[in-house]
Amino acid sequence: MTHTAAAPLGSSDRKVDRLLAHYEESHRHPTNELIHFVAIPAIMLSIVGLLFALHPWVAYGFVAASLVYYALLRSPAFLLAMLALTALALALVHAMGGLALPISAAIFVVAWIFQFVGHKIEGKKPSFFEDLQYLWVGPLFVLSKLFLKLGVRW
Repeated sequence: MTHTAAAPLGSSDRKVDRLLAHYEESHRHPTNELIHFVAIPAIMLSIVGLLFALHPWVAYGFVAASLVYYALLRSPAFLLAMLALTALALALVHAMGGLALPISAAIFVVAWIFQFVGHKIEGKKPSFFEDLQYLWVGPLFVLSKLFLKLGVRW
């Protein structure tokens, strides 16, 4: 079954739909959702920046491995969106130049503080506490909400 904007999350047997349905269970409060819509992209950017500060090839390797993960979920829409977003993140990190480390570290800390505040409001622990793979599902959750609003099939 192809996921459509009208279908509820988890309505098919695809792994990506099951992951998103599970993720959504602990991300229902509107304030927590709003925090995640800002903090998740910020965390993505900061991770790429921190890894780039270690060595550019570490960042490129992480990005490549992440894209393989997204490809294995067999959703062309999510894969293309994540490809575009990671390319944007890499471009932003390149633009930071020698300030990539301090800027990325500051973004990382502030974004995670907000994430934990969101989960305190929600009253549920972050999904990645039970499975680290949810660190890669978070960006898909944000995209899935955007896709629903735009009527994009994933």
